[in-house]
Amino acid sequence: MRHFISFARVPGETKTRCVLPVSLPKSVPPKDILFMLLVFLLSAFFCAALLLTRPRALSPARRDDIAAVQAAHRRPTQRSGGIAIFLALAAGAATVPGDILPAYAALIAAALPLFVVGLLEDIGHPMTPLRRLAAAAASSLLATALLWLWIERVDLAAADALLRFAPVAILFTSFAVVGIVNAFNLIDGMNGLASGIGSLTAMGLGLVALHAGQADLAQAAFLIAAALLGFLVFNFPFGAIFLGDSGAYVTGFLLAWMSIILLDRVEEASAWAMLLIFFWPVADTFLAMLRRTLAGRRTDQPDRLHFHQFTMRALEILWLGRQRRFVSNPATSVVIWVLASAPVLTGVVLWDAPGAAARALGFYTLLFALTYILGIRMLKRPKRIVGTSEPVTPGAGI
Repeated sequence: MRHFISFARVPGETKTRCVLPVSLPKSVPPKDILFMLLVFLLSAFFCAALLLTRPRALSPARRDDIAAVQAAHRRPTQRSGGIAIFLALAAGAATVPGDILPAYAALIAAALPLFVVGLLEDIGHPMTPLRRLAAAAASSLLATALLWLWIERVDLAAADALLRFAPVAILFTSFAVVGIVNAFNLIDGMNGLASGIGSLTAMGLGLVALHAGQADLAQAAFLIAAALLGFLVFNFPFGAIFLGDSGAYVTGFLLAWMSIILLDRVEEASAWAMLLIFFWPVADTFLAMLRRTLAGRRTDQPDRLHFHQFTMRALEILWLGRQRRFVSNPATSVVIWVLASAPVLTGVVLWDAPGAAARALGFYTLLFALTYILGIRMLKRPKRIVGTSEPVTPGAGI
């Protein structure tokens, strides 16, 4: 068995790299299930403690979230869920197998700068987009240094040739991780949405790891899902506590690195399958960037046109009415969970079939784009919101 954070020169390669362990079991032992339950309970406990103690530094009054253009809630709410998740995952280090413990601990440590920057934003100390991007890049570079690991293939011959050069590969790895980090932050717009999709992503990665015989990596991925689900107890459906930038950043960071480790360990694992597992946050982020660029706005300028926002608007117009946002908000998350689960499951099934996974990715991309375009066109037609007598143009606001 090979070990994390041990280094060797691989025959035929010029790179001295961390040599990763191979775990053979393809099922989750009962002991590991108990560890996942423990992390779930710890996350829920920390959320409850934050809600009951209401630390002054975390008061929602320090921020003006309700006035934000992308806001989908109507009362000030603590954005401290990231604290609960980070503490639960840090404590979870005591439960991970010895083979993966050094790498798991390294990732938790590497996530700390990003977590701190996100937390400062959450408690009312505005961080510029540049600072947040710099923090994500710094955490990714720190993880690269601690693990001596980076993306070496994306299952495209020309790109893989470029990724043989370590500086190019390291820069690409940082770019990819920063993208995933911000993608999870962008979809954090409804009660349970980001944490639910994060749980789906973590479970998808864990299932692929199990299929590939990587039981210890699967357990680490399932621990992330457990921490997110413990938070979800208080975030869904009523939004008693929010994930916040700190929680969304750490979630995206850890999941991105789990996929990088998986690709490095398992030669048969397809990069296209990894993209399928991360499909929803990645697709929504690319759509947001394209939409804002075409509109002549900065790509970091928030708007009300994310997929989840127009989905909520459609639910309010067609069935629920604007006065029932306490229903339409969590209902939107349920709709998106169902839609997002399809590419995740496809990625799990096609984890070792790059050609089929690439075709599936193209199909889901086309379906996502067409659904969005048709939905926006439908919502631009003046309609009457349920429960009102005035015609409205749905695209005018959310």
